[in-house]
Amino acid sequence: MHRHSTHTHDCYPVLNHARLTDERWAHILDNNDEMTDRSDDVVDALENPEWVTRGVRGSLVAWKGYGRLGYLCVHYKELSDDDGFVITAYLARKPKKEHRVWPK
Repeated sequence: MHRHSTHTHDCYPVLNHARLTDERWAHILDNNDEMTDRSDDVVDALENPEWVTRGVRGSLVAWKGYGRLGYLCVHYKELSDDDGFVITAYLARKPKKEHRVWPK
């Protein structure tokens, strides 16, 4: 299994470790053609988000702006302080800042 792992900087303690598995990456590409060749951007958004919001069912969403492309939204779930996984990722035109958990 191909995995991307990321550790965040000390300034953002919410996510310590996230996995982007082949299965999740295939799911992302099946539903979002614009994400082709953007796995490094997904990792970058997790490592260096501009902000993080609460998602559904206990998930979190890392947001990062990419100019005219819009905002990369990476939904992920934390299982523990040192384990988590990416649920999905996509580009959005309008950012959502409601339910922000970082920075406050």
